[in-house]
Amino acid sequence: MLKKFLPNEHVKSIFEITPERLKEKGIKGIITDLDNTLVEWDRPNATPKLIKWFESMQQHNISVTIVSNNNEDRVKAFSDPHKIPFIFRARKPFTAAFHKALTRMKLNKTEVVVIGDQLLTDILGGNRSGFYTILVVPVAQTDGFATKFNRMIERRILNWFKRKGMIQWED
Repeated sequence: MLKKFLPNEHVKSIFEITPERLKEKGIKGIITDLDNTLVEWDRPNATPKLIKWFESMQQHNISVTIVSNNNEDRVKAFSDPHKIPFIFRARKPFTAAFHKALTRMKLNKTEVVVIGDQLLTDILGGNRSGFYTILVVPVAQTDGFATKFNRMIERRILNWFKRKGMIQWED
């Protein structure tokens, strides 16, 4: 059961994920979380560096869809200026929003990667849906109330994976 929390890959930042690297894996689409994956949970807009990352993906014909548990106002205000499709109140780790994003992208599961900063929502939901998953280190050191609880559980799961030799990265 705990293996459903194990990401396929771990990176320190979204910026380590390049279109060239994704293309090598046959990836044509990204389902990504928003808060603490792309920007801090309390930052309303994309940073200039993130805007360039979005543009780079677009130039390489890699679709990006934001799938967030946050409310419509938050996700829409972030996504609309960059014309990025989104799904709000996704209820991750339930799988419906992941499948909805896949349908909208008109891609196969094997052509899409799920990226997020939380094991209990992004990685579990992506794995349950059958996607390749990438865990990123959270952008901010602070979290909203519900996420603080999730992080406590995540630390226990990550420690278990480390003891079993299933992960080698540092926190």
